[in-house]
Amino acid sequence: MAKSTQSGSGDRAGMASLSPFELKDELIKAAGGGAVERPANLSMLNAGRGNPNFLATVPRHGFWQLGLFAMRESERSFAYMSEGVGGFPMHEGLEERFEIFARENKGVPGISFLLGAVSYVRDQLGLNAGDFLYEMCEGILGSNYPVPDRMLKLSEQIVAQYLRREMIGKHPFVGDFDVFAVEGGTAAMTYVFNTLRENFLISAGDTIALGTPIFTPYIEIPQLNDYKLNVVNLEADVANGWQFSKQELDKLRDPKVKAFFLVNPSNPPSVKMDTKSLEYIADIVKERPDLIILTDDVYGTFADDFVSLFALCPQNTILVYSYSKYFGATGWRLGAIATHRENVLDKQLAALSKEKRAQLHARYESITTEPDKLMFIDRLVAESRTVALNHTAGLSTPQQVQMALFSLFSLMDTPDAYKNALKRLIRSRKQALYREIGIAPEAKDENAVDYYAVLDMEYLGERRHGRELVEWIIDNTEPSEMLFRLAKEARVVLLPGRGFGTQHPSGRVSLANLNESDYVQIGRAIRKLMDEYIERYNKATGKKSDKAK
Repeated sequence: MAKSTQSGSGDRAGMASLSPFELKDELIKAAGGGAVERPANLSMLNAGRGNPNFLATVPRHGFWQLGLFAMRESERSFAYMSEGVGGFPMHEGLEERFEIFARENKGVPGISFLLGAVSYVRDQLGLNAGDFLYEMCEGILGSNYPVPDRMLKLSEQIVAQYLRREMIGKHPFVGDFDVFAVEGGTAAMTYVFNTLRENFLISAGDTIALGTPIFTPYIEIPQLNDYKLNVVNLEADVANGWQFSKQELDKLRDPKVKAFFLVNPSNPPSVKMDTKSLEYIADIVKERPDLIILTDDVYGTFADDFVSLFALCPQNTILVYSYSKYFGATGWRLGAIATHRENVLDKQLAALSKEKRAQLHARYESITTEPDKLMFIDRLVAESRTVALNHTAGLSTPQQVQMALFSLFSLMDTPDAYKNALKRLIRSRKQALYREIGIAPEAKDENAVDYYAVLDMEYLGERRHGRELVEWIIDNTEPSEMLFRLAKEARVVLLPGRGFGTQHPSGRVSLANLNESDYVQIGRAIRKLMDEYIERYNKATGKKSDKAK
């Protein structure tokens, strides 16, 4: 039987090679949208983007009030000049002047948060309050280069404490780790892949493993001419709650696999790796102490009792975290890379051949007198600026200030009020979506995070309508037909799960970027489309429709 062409003109099959984020633009066009879509276009429901429509207000209020205080401090210097010239803040008496500023602005949003932040830094973290205020004031003014270039000194300690709470929790953790502040998770991915390659830790022809489904760039980057890596996929099973079987995890035992990359909780299934899997990987690492792991844990803060693989395998793991989703801060471009002080990366660098060590000595000798001792995380910093510009490396200081304030906001929120509010918000949206589609809610999965929902047509369709219908749809439609029909007919935009490495035809719905009433409409549109496919199937096979029975 010929494939259906109801998805509209154009070669849908030819779009199969597109990244889901590029295909999204085609779907937006099909929905009648323009190149740039904003929430103002209320007639189109774009659930394809992971950008949340919520954000943390308290630390932002704190940021703006801190900026006003910092400006007042700056204007104390060169006060005799009337041309609008300011200077660096003065450390002496800074705490006292901040207390005066806070009293003068009592009741203004953000002030009580800043007072609490100073107290927390001093009383709970044991840091000098005056030094903290000075770093924040100088940083928010952007009046100096980032020093140290990897991350501002106290900001790094604050962010490290935040990562300990959210990524490690109560799990035993021995030793310290370093943090590199970067321009979001995307920059972290770029710097890590590039630095691994430049330092001979991965080379063309090497094999890496990916925990799929996974954020699309982790699939696409290894294929680039820059890397030319062989990839082994560890496939999570939708029927097993999107967990990895032992058989899949055993692929990591192969000594050819140099590195393992995963997103946890997963994207798009939005499920955290269960404790059994984490512990199983930790056991494999004991047998394979050379294995390099990168875990991208951006959605970990939406999970219940999250524990990162970084907590169980700290010496083998590079932790990547972004503030974008949890704090509604994609535009801020805030991310962090963390590595344990004693890690397999530095050990492998020291064990490189004499020839390779000589090449790296020459590469880094312009930035340090002891290039052979340069830690991997500091090589990340250098590579982020092509080594030659290492002296101007580092995330902009206003960004680091906002990152520190976000971290303190979370650390001070001991009852997790903000976190629990976000969980209620997105889980209520999921219930509305599934209710309208007509999918009965499954038993609560303690590992489900619900930032996204994967509408797996093969799995969910078989549960609701039977295997014969599912096979008929697969045989008689192009992979993206349903997505284009939803876009064109219902103005609903989803992303194809295929581009994330899912094994079944599916669509990714972000539960973070629209309101609950919008998910009701999306659910109805999906159900209407499925009902039409059922009618076509019944006519093609001579079966009676549910209505006729």
